[in-house]
Amino acid sequence: MPRTRQSFDSTSIRILDTLQADSEISNADLADAVGLSPSPCWRRVADLKAQGVIRGSVALVDPLALGLAVNVFVHVSLKHQDKQSLEIFDTAIRERPEIMECYLMSGESDYLLRVVVEDLIKFQEFITEVLTRIPVVANIRSSFALSQVKYTTALPTGHLKG
Repeated sequence: MPRTRQSFDSTSIRILDTLQADSEISNADLADAVGLSPSPCWRRVADLKAQGVIRGSVALVDPLALGLAVNVFVHVSLKHQDKQSLEIFDTAIRERPEIMECYLMSGESDYLLRVVVEDLIKFQEFITEVLTRIPVVANIRSSFALSQVKYTTALPTGHLKG
């Protein structure tokens, strides 16, 4: 369900920017960085969490450190673009751990997946054992990432200022 855009003052924006750069920062250091005392800063962060603006905090793990060297973008087209077909596909891929992201798309393909696996053999298994067994799938096209030029999890906040 789409959210209504909220308005943020400059302090809330600084809190969001700082937490996106380092979610493990202490409340005291965060308060100092954004120009608040610790109690009001803690309340602001708690409010941002309660409003659903801050959805959680995670550790970003290096995929290569886990042996996940193959990053593939997979375009999937369905036989039919009806509600039932979309639900069948969504259900089939939702819990797959190698699928890092999945987007319902406009354009030539219906879905774009980002898949991370150890090697080409594991990717072949994923295609043959998972995607081709989903009955609504009509076409699969893959593009292998050769190198990662940019990766960030921090959302831009410049449009919220002034």
